[in-house]
Amino acid sequence: MEQAFWVQRPGTGQLREARLPVPGPDDVLVRTLCSGVSRGTETLVFRGGVPASQHEVMRAPFQEGDFPGPVKYGYLNVGVVEQGPAHLQGRTVFCLYPHQTAYVVPATAVTPVPAAVPPGRAILAGTVETAVNAVWDARPRLGDRIAVIGAGMVGASVAKLLDGFPATRVQLVDVDPAKADVAAALGVDFSTPDEALGDCDLVVHASASEGGLAKALELLAPEGEVVEMSWYGDRRVSVPLGENFHSRRLVIRSSQVGTVARPDRDYAERLAVALDLLADPAFDALVSGECRFEDLPSVLPRLAADELSASCLRVMYQPQ
Repeated sequence: MEQAFWVQRPGTGQLREARLPVPGPDDVLVRTLCSGVSRGTETLVFRGGVPASQHEVMRAPFQEGDFPGPVKYGYLNVGVVEQGPAHLQGRTVFCLYPHQTAYVVPATAVTPVPAAVPPGRAILAGTVETAVNAVWDARPRLGDRIAVIGAGMVGASVAKLLDGFPATRVQLVDVDPAKADVAAALGVDFSTPDEALGDCDLVVHASASEGGLAKALELLAPEGEVVEMSWYGDRRVSVPLGENFHSRRLVIRSSQVGTVARPDRDYAERLAVALDLLADPAFDALVSGECRFEDLPSVLPRLAADELSASCLRVMYQPQ
């Protein structure tokens, strides 16, 4: 019998038996190799912090149950196709599926992982896809002065992608000086908020904090723009729109992965771009913790309580 991880109620997780349907001719049966816990969103779900107004918006593609629980939630899953169309048989694939030992989904719901990307890194596909969308939203220009505030999975990924634009000045900013090691592994300059360079044309905010948003506005040059990626859940935040906000003609723009930021691309094409980018081994720096699937009910509370510092927690599954 297969097993899946469920949030029983806020703050409590449990492994449950999962009965798989018989795969149809257009389905695949996938055996999970590893999955990833997205620290920001999944710990928010684990704590029961999804506001009622966002219950439908926040649903994962293969979620079961409802917020605040019981709910089976997650979207970073890599496995091997054991049964399905011939062109997918035996392929390693990525799927926006929760933490479960095996599952059946339509073949169109999985994306083959390129040979150059190991399964343990491919779990970052959903995160890098979010970063790709943010870069499309941000529309960086040649020579821009850029800051990315928040060195979590998403912010660090955005900084890595933006640093590839010619003649740009990119800084990854975080209150935790230890994040300098992650920035160095990604090849990106790092700064604490107090030392961050100002006069920025573009700031991407991904710290999910009031202080971070205030700092983002502070760092902007006149006519500059903040791309707000943070998801605050049920928390209200104050935005400093006084002082120089109007006189300097500053802009705050939202970015959210639920909508593809380019009309000439679809969801599948965006995910394929993300997986191709993951051929770069520098992204391994974002996976800073690992546990076994059977230990997830005891590990996730520690992650939600900040007792573990993993940006992305990789969950490993026993081979069958």
